[in-house]
Amino acid sequence: MTRTSNKSRKPQPGPIVLDVAGVQLDTDDIRRISHPLTGGVILFSRNFESRAQLSALTRAIRAVRDDVLICIDHEGGRVQRCKTDGFTHLPAMRKLGELWERDVLLATKAAVACGYVLAAELRTCDIDLSFTPVLDLDYGGSAVIGDRAFSRDPRVTTMLASHLMHGLRLAGMANCGKHFPGHGFVAADSHVAVPVDERTLDEILAEDARPYDWLGMTLASVMPAHVIYPKVDPNPAGFSRFWLQDILRSLLSFDGVIFSDDLSMEGASVAGSVTDAAHAALTAGCDMVLICNSPDKADKLLTELPVVIDKVAQRRIRKLFAASKPVTWKKLEASTDYRNALRLLREHELIA
Repeated sequence: MTRTSNKSRKPQPGPIVLDVAGVQLDTDDIRRISHPLTGGVILFSRNFESRAQLSALTRAIRAVRDDVLICIDHEGGRVQRCKTDGFTHLPAMRKLGELWERDVLLATKAAVACGYVLAAELRTCDIDLSFTPVLDLDYGGSAVIGDRAFSRDPRVTTMLASHLMHGLRLAGMANCGKHFPGHGFVAADSHVAVPVDERTLDEILAEDARPYDWLGMTLASVMPAHVIYPKVDPNPAGFSRFWLQDILRSLLSFDGVIFSDDLSMEGASVAGSVTDAAHAALTAGCDMVLICNSPDKADKLLTELPVVIDKVAQRRIRKLFAASKPVTWKKLEASTDYRNALRLLREHELIA
């Protein structure tokens, strides 16, 4: 089934983004994707063997539901799900920050090229959205963020992220800034711990939250951090109405999609069961919630969460779908823009 069917029927995505087991759909995957609460599918390295297989997998997902958003975590560096069979192994974003220190204009050109190559390659396999860019600042103490961040400087981070997002958009892909208001200051990894950032609201707004303000309307979606900022709110940002409504929506005037981070992570455990966490995230202001690597919890969530479809959230989510049909890899390779982007990145040793 192709995207052209969406011209006659608007996507009606639910609020849950879930994953699939392997390189092809099984009966449980199909059952979960078919559920009216499902609004998206997120892919991981285990779902990729080759471009042909990945394209077959996304076609199979579209055949079950043509109104689910197909997503992936594909940033470059150590967080990149597709690295073989022609996919360019993109640099960690810190490499762009280091290039900025030597040549500002070249760094911005390289950021556009990275974004373009990243999105153009994924679009050949009909993936709508990659959860990128990372807007966290690199304070030097966070192993989980580390070289995924562009820079310690919020100005440099904003400029490079803006150009990377421009590259994404040139290839037909939206963006997702993460992890609001900032995960880079704390050493703990929210995948396996509950990080606590003891800074004040003014300190965070003056540093980590700046890129979200400065990027403004160019941000299509945002993912909050599973981090507690106790001097601001007792709840992690993704479960906090203060952070999501008062700060992100009201103060920073953000009107895009808010995704929760993965509810199976340890950082989400403070909210209780997966159903409690999803309810808390949606009540706080998230439009979509992620549940990954835990099919039992996904089933529990699909069974227990009330089927309430938010029309405002759906309006926002629809804007994240890729607007055009995917091109073939052969056509991509023949593209002057694609070849020029690769050449620029190779010339400056950002890719092999």
